[in-house]
Amino acid sequence: MQFSERIRAMQSSPIRRLLPFSDEAKKAGKKVYHLNIGQPDIKTPDEYFQAVRNFRVDTIEYATSQGSNDLRDAISDYYKSWDIPYERDDMYITNGGSEALWFIVMTICDVGDELLVPEPFYANYNAFAQASLAKLVPIPTKAEEGFHLPPADVIEKLITPRTRAIWISNPGNPTGAVYTAAELEMLAGIARKHDIYLISDEVYREFTYDGQKFTSLGHMKDVLDRLIMVDSVSKRFSACGARIGCLIIKNREFLAQTLKLCQGRLCVSTLEQVGATGLYRTAKSYLEEVNREYKSRRDTLYRALQEMKGVVCEEPKGAFYVMVKMPVDDAEKFIVWMLQNYDLNGETMMGAPGNGFYATPGQGKSEMRLAYVLKNEDLVRATNILKGALEAYPGRLEAIRA
Repeated sequence: MQFSERIRAMQSSPIRRLLPFSDEAKKAGKKVYHLNIGQPDIKTPDEYFQAVRNFRVDTIEYATSQGSNDLRDAISDYYKSWDIPYERDDMYITNGGSEALWFIVMTICDVGDELLVPEPFYANYNAFAQASLAKLVPIPTKAEEGFHLPPADVIEKLITPRTRAIWISNPGNPTGAVYTAAELEMLAGIARKHDIYLISDEVYREFTYDGQKFTSLGHMKDVLDRLIMVDSVSKRFSACGARIGCLIIKNREFLAQTLKLCQGRLCVSTLEQVGATGLYRTAKSYLEEVNREYKSRRDTLYRALQEMKGVVCEEPKGAFYVMVKMPVDDAEKFIVWMLQNYDLNGETMMGAPGNGFYATPGQGKSEMRLAYVLKNEDLVRATNILKGALEAYPGRLEAIRA
């Protein structure tokens, strides 16, 4: 019996693959603080549940493959509130942002094609590329520069005849970086010059801090025919389990090709689309309050990390993640060690190993992504655990050198 090259090429999720160790810790009676996954504890807006409760039909029918008109109209209105001119017919509804990304890669990439992505990047980008036997080509960024983009000439040197797109997350997962208008103009110019696509994953659009203004690639009208926007209700409305996303582009030929994939999976859940339509009616005050809460959590986590000896990180400016360099030999081993061997008053914590967010071999080995998705009190407990664990860990770099 054989397996496909496609499935063999795919990596396991670095975010989820250590969950069995977490499960064992819980079976042993430990409380685990999960900073490893972007699952907020923020309340989902009531509008979602109200819309579902008010939905009354005799038969739950298939939705159209493109997605319901009500939901697409609601998303169109949302984008227009951001001064981004997307219409109903520019978008398809997908099973979360993940399916949108998968469909994009399958639409534009053949075997061996390349996608440029700033590194570190959301780990599942690699999975989507590998599933199509395409390749991620990392654009180098530096923590000490806030993970901002390098100059245009550095990026252009990476472009080959196999390059199909530049792919960004803005605000960034896992870095928390927020790209400036000048950086996005640079990417737009490169895409036009080399006739390639731009993929912009903007699911954290509302979450920028310190008075920083968010600029979208969607604000750049001269690239809308090559800009593939990806969005989701998961993070914005704390509705990860609803699995409603979308892909958007003002390019009819692209949409015609991608529709084949939408038709192949028939449709997205009719009932979830009803609930998601309700989410887009949520008052703006909800998102403003959530933004303030995440900023407070960011401040709590960052302040604690700054007080830990040997820990290096830059203050994240958006999303709800931070990449942290730890004084350990191997962050993945450290996380497993914490779950198996360390607790503070019966409690331990979990991060995501940093090497899974890189394509460059050897990069990120001593790094960890932390998600500040828990309330401040829990973040304080989690960081106290992390501080104690770092001091006790046998693989701490100072201990190794000694």
